[in-house]
Amino acid sequence: MQIYNLQNEKLIALDEKPFKLEREIQSIFENNLQQVMGLSIVCSEFTIKNKRIDTLAYDSNTNAFIIIEYKRDKNSSVFDQGITYLNLMLTNKAEFVHELSNQQKSFKHKDEIDWSQSRVVFVSTSFNDNQIQASDFKDFAIELWEVKRFDKETILINPIKKSRTAESIKVLAQQNKQLKQITDEVIVYTEADHLSGVDENIVELYEKYRNAIINLADNFEVSPQKYYVAFKTTKNIVGIEIQKKSLKIGIGAKMGMLDDSRQIMRDVRQIGHRVYGDYQIQVEDDNDLEYIMSLVRQVLLK
Repeated sequence: MQIYNLQNEKLIALDEKPFKLEREIQSIFENNLQQVMGLSIVCSEFTIKNKRIDTLAYDSNTNAFIIIEYKRDKNSSVFDQGITYLNLMLTNKAEFVHELSNQQKSFKHKDEIDWSQSRVVFVSTSFNDNQIQASDFKDFAIELWEVKRFDKETILINPIKKSRTAESIKVLAQQNKQLKQITDEVIVYTEADHLSGVDENIVELYEKYRNAIINLADNFEVSPQKYYVAFKTTKNIVGIEIQKKSLKIGIGAKMGMLDDSRQIMRDVRQIGHRVYGDYQIQVEDDNDLEYIMSLVRQVLLK
């Protein structure tokens, strides 16, 4: 992809400035982890069982660990390495939780972590076809992110999405004991999982809200979580919990940030809730769809 700088209505092509060291990429991500991935850093260069993890991160929305590895070698196997790191995490849970407890300065027990939401992220300037195809399973907890640097300190970061025809990893897992142990514990949720067994009217209602949300911005990512479907840009914007007869919609904003003139959103700060944000509404129809989208736009513009 060619990147341009607009000067006096003329497009000036920016030349790519390759990274010389993996450490340069690591520094960019670790210093901007919340903005880029919505994660907090637990530890840089975390060593366990003679293995070194480049970045150990934590996702407060899913209450899970994320391992991030930075690659300049285009020929290494992300599939095998991803399995190795997931297995390392799941067989050494106490050590990972101990590191998080030290970072947060508060004790956590391993049972407090949602290990089913664990994942491994590989970051590289590019991936070859074999690496992309090897990770292209819709329910495999491995992600690929490309990063490139151009003139004028311009950085391009692009998560590689799974293909629409991506198959399930479960068939392959039946032939690999270690992989099966991982896929039995680590679950990658899909929209189909959330819509299974739901009334057709609610499925249709979800589709209306889903389409309205993603039409608000070109860079929305639909990211199904354990309890809800998240809609993200560079930050968490909306979460929808699909119930049998309604939708619970949470907007990712702190109380007081939204101008809710009709006061239809509920303050859930003091109430147990699964979807992020202080604002929530339960809907059974699309009567307030346009107004709710106007509230979502406020978050997008902040």
